[in-house]
Amino acid sequence: MATTMGNGAAAPASALDDLKIAGVWAVLAGLAGAAVIPYAAQLMPEAFAKIPLPLWIVAAAQGAQAALFCAVMAWLGLRMGHRVGLGSPLMHAWLVARQRPDWTRLRPLLAVLAGIAAGIVILVLAPLVDRAMPPMLHPPAQAGAGASALNGFLASFYGGIAEELMLRLFLMTLLVWIVARVSKRQPPAWVYWVAIVLAAALFGAGHLPAAAKVWGLEPIVIARTLLLNGIAGVAFGWLYWKRGLEMAMLAHFSADIVLHVIAPLLQPANLP
Repeated sequence: MATTMGNGAAAPASALDDLKIAGVWAVLAGLAGAAVIPYAAQLMPEAFAKIPLPLWIVAAAQGAQAALFCAVMAWLGLRMGHRVGLGSPLMHAWLVARQRPDWTRLRPLLAVLAGIAAGIVILVLAPLVDRAMPPMLHPPAQAGAGASALNGFLASFYGGIAEELMLRLFLMTLLVWIVARVSKRQPPAWVYWVAIVLAAALFGAGHLPAAAKVWGLEPIVIARTLLLNGIAGVAFGWLYWKRGLEMAMLAHFSADIVLHVIAPLLQPANLP
């Protein structure tokens, strides 16, 4: 159990309490995993055309896989988080402590504004970086602005929930926890920053397969993908550290709304 609690931490909980929280997150991640399929089918219609199954079966399978995967990662992240002051304070307040969350500490409006700002920064930087990009090998399929925005809205839940469970609650916590175990003391601030940057870099790397399909895997493509997605990942990581998992999720969801809902409605474009 943690002896020193970070700003984003919840009070220590039992393994059963953490399992309860992880179970709720797993269900939500499963729903988000299913909801992302229409967006994926919009971007890669030729790939989905080769799948000899109805789209709803593909979505159900994806949802089940996401739920199982995120259940394990969420529980492990919660268990490790007690040692290093990281966690899911909002869910802890609702499901374990049975009390009202401390909204003055969580500051959800800050999370929303941070996410919106991250999305705007990406939209501003993308055209500047794209001047150096090679020609597209396989341009992503485009839907109408309304359909694209709807599919982007559904996909935003996957980014906000499932990706934050994997990259912040599990991976970032794991990196800090390893240092705490080795040093046998509460990690200093720089350890959290290193974990934030590494998790953000892996967040960007997770988008490389999609970028490689569109442009090929050239150095500028790698740099663009890591830079644009890494900017957002650093913001989400800081919020996870200082405000807890839910605020990182809220920021991620808000950024995706800017990128995948508002942007297509205003000016359809290929976004990171």
